[in-house]
Amino acid sequence: MDVSPFNSPPQGTDPEPAPMADPRLRPTPDYGTLGPGSDIQAGAGAPAQQPRLGANTGPAVAILVGVLMAGLLTCIAHMRRSSFATPFSPDRDETEHTPATAKDLQRLDQMKPQKQAEALLELAAARNDAAVDQISARVDQWPGKIRWNQQISNLSTIALNSSDMRVRESGIEVELAAYGLRKNSASLNYVLRFADSPDHSYKAWALWALGLLANRGVETQRVLQSLAAHLKDSDEESRRWAAEGLALTGASEAIPLLLQTMHDDPSPTVREHSACGIGEAGMFTPEQRRSAIPQLLNYTDDPALDAQTHNWAFQALADITHQQLPKDSAVWRSWYENQGSGAKDQ
Repeated sequence: MDVSPFNSPPQGTDPEPAPMADPRLRPTPDYGTLGPGSDIQAGAGAPAQQPRLGANTGPAVAILVGVLMAGLLTCIAHMRRSSFATPFSPDRDETEHTPATAKDLQRLDQMKPQKQAEALLELAAARNDAAVDQISARVDQWPGKIRWNQQISNLSTIALNSSDMRVRESGIEVELAAYGLRKNSASLNYVLRFADSPDHSYKAWALWALGLLANRGVETQRVLQSLAAHLKDSDEESRRWAAEGLALTGASEAIPLLLQTMHDDPSPTVREHSACGIGEAGMFTPEQRRSAIPQLLNYTDDPALDAQTHNWAFQALADITHQQLPKDSAVWRSWYENQGSGAKDQ
């Protein structure tokens, strides 16, 4: 009799493992960096392949996301149409805000789940609202039926870097489905097992996946506690991915944790990724990001911080406010004070 790796969760709630990912796939390690101005070389640390739980259980989870490819903006600007038929009529504008027609839905229903997910995520990444709606309607049927592949990896990268929060949410939904993780406590318990793994590749995947699950409402407080604990880990890579996971949660409580990590962590890489999570990456709303402005202003000239961290504070401020001001603490403070309380809260 096969032993379940999920410790016999309640019937109907067990997460379904995703099929084995192509072992040639490698995630790029630079998600969360502050861009070409950064002098930190992102290190390895994303899992090369998924953890396995034994010969009889099948693959446990897919590889960590292939995040932020080189030339991402070019990829967005020149997104090609799928080689397979898209579910929406070719003469329709992919960015129009109209619901899918009955013919569109019929085309989708004729596709296998893998092709549904790929086609819809491609259109969602191109800012098609109807595709976003269809992902929301169909994603709960996909765990265990779709697999992580290069197409979904590339499209998830684009979706998670969209300026449209609904597109980012679609990327998270498809990613969880491709990992075979349902949005429930059984999946969370399963991922938490890998968060303490001595294998850093499994651990990094788990810290990322915890953020994905919390963003979808799966025991957010429990996830925050776990990720906060891993911010104290002795190894840099675990702390870096804990910071990434916190940014993905989109929880307001994660902002102070990231601010503290940006200030106190001994690793420049971890400090940079924390700053980017506050300023641009992850799933925080503009209002949540603006709550960090007073502390970021303090960081711009904090004598306890080095010049590079001062620069990251300026960069995060620019990302949050969309202001192109000099890297001068007095200038930024003057601008902020002149906004007035009403403008600050907008």
